[in-house]
Amino acid sequence: MDTILLITILVVIFALIFDFINGFHDTANAIATSVSTRALKPRTAVYMAAVMNFVGAITFVGVAKALTKDIVDPFTLNAYDGDITGSVVILAALLSAITWNLLTWYFGIPSSSSHTLIGSVAGAAIAAAGFSVLNYTGFIKILQALIFSPLLAFAAGFLMMSLFKVLFKDMNLYRTNKGFRTMQIGTAALQSFTHGTNDAQKAMGIITLALIAGGLHQGDDIPFWVRFAAATAMGLGTSVGGYKIIKTVGGKIMKIRPVNGVAADLASASIIFGATLIHLPVSTTHVISSSIMGVGTAHRVKGVKWGMARKIVTTWVITMPISAVMAASIYFILSLFF
Repeated sequence: MDTILLITILVVIFALIFDFINGFHDTANAIATSVSTRALKPRTAVYMAAVMNFVGAITFVGVAKALTKDIVDPFTLNAYDGDITGSVVILAALLSAITWNLLTWYFGIPSSSSHTLIGSVAGAAIAAAGFSVLNYTGFIKILQALIFSPLLAFAAGFLMMSLFKVLFKDMNLYRTNKGFRTMQIGTAALQSFTHGTNDAQKAMGIITLALIAGGLHQGDDIPFWVRFAAATAMGLGTSVGGYKIIKTVGGKIMKIRPVNGVAADLASASIIFGATLIHLPVSTTHVISSSIMGVGTAHRVKGVKWGMARKIVTTWVITMPISAVMAASIYFILSLFF
């Protein structure tokens, strides 16, 4: 079998594995609040999230197109005269991202699949062709989205909870749990849908990047089979569930009541879907965790478990550089064999 074709097939397989892992790693964030407040049973929440993730993933492609060209120029990694550098770069990036996702999942830390994937692609590409290979305009745009989206989510969560306190000031928000629990079924579904519209796009973009680098695809349009395969992998991964992450996000940041869950879900879903509409990849993990912190701060600052929050933020900060170094190392190892 042609070496370029073999590596491209491996990239597709590992990209779908990454999407599967992303399904149980990141989707746990989307349903964490509804499970922790007992609005939904864990198994019901997971299956609902799987369906909504699939629907969201198959519906949009803008983020996938952005990832295809905004980190590195895929045509600079094209396979001319048997050059397989670009394909090896993408394979190394996927292996790095999968490794980091599994490590953080094992320890129940809600790290960002977006950060690890983007950092890994950049690290492997730099190892192969130097810093000049980066598309700095697009890369900086993605970094800005990743940095500012949690801040916007924190503000949105704070404002949403503050609005609820005003709208329902004549009610005891923490005793009218039944109504908000019912609302959480809808907001959890919305949260899962928006997760699919953004996170599943990343594997689609990586597969398309690999097809271009292998000389097997022209242009940045996303083939339908890629969209369907990535959406299916995400949905199947979601159906497995990620209960360690649910435990962290749903209870270790703050004690979540139904009203908090609704506010956090609406705030984070609006940020994620807004990013999808303008074709920017954001970290759903960061956005959801930050919105919960914002909601907690609006209720009672001391109610937020800031020790856990610092641990999460630390993971956010270190994920991209560690992933870049891991991917560069894996690239050098793979280059010995290909």
